[in-house]
Amino acid sequence: MNFQQLQQLRPDLAFIAHWITPQAHVLDIGCGDGVMLDYLQSDKSCTGYGIEIADDKVLESTARGVNVIQQDMEKGLSMFADHSFDTVLCLSSLQMMENVEGLLSDFARVGREVIVSFPNFAFWPHRLALMQGRMPVSKSLPYQWYDTPNVRCATIQDFTELAQQVGLEVQQCVALHNGHPISFMPNWRGSLAVFRLRNKVAA
Repeated sequence: MNFQQLQQLRPDLAFIAHWITPQAHVLDIGCGDGVMLDYLQSDKSCTGYGIEIADDKVLESTARGVNVIQQDMEKGLSMFADHSFDTVLCLSSLQMMENVEGLLSDFARVGREVIVSFPNFAFWPHRLALMQGRMPVSKSLPYQWYDTPNVRCATIQDFTELAQQVGLEVQQCVALHNGHPISFMPNWRGSLAVFRLRNKVAA
């Protein structure tokens, strides 16, 4: 897969891909269909693994040539030693996790840097829906309240505070909408939050 194909398929992943250095060793947690690792392996000569629990997504990842481990992310990363990876990715999956605080610490333990993305609950259409007495439904939050896999809702400001509490340094924070960075009022106008993090102790 080349960059143009990735950009057409997932513009958010195309933006994040710029942060990953060529030949990096990458762990993609909640890798889904394996699109990101497929691109990183093909176009950036990266190596690594994906972690995914859904049977259909594991099969899709395998079909793309991605090394995928079928495991529940909630069980942590005890199989990996400290600093096993250059980059740990958790893209649009963290909001589905129960133990967010513990998982973030584990991500930082096994990776020299961590890249996390999640739907920004403070995005203005989400706020408008709540003002109208409804739970938000949008491109970044495409589920109804009764069938959503998301168990956590966070804003950019919320996550910044949590990262600091667990000893992570925010290297970069970008709000995206349709894959494009939002600079003016990002917590209001960005539908997806993207953080680049490092462990303060290891930095």
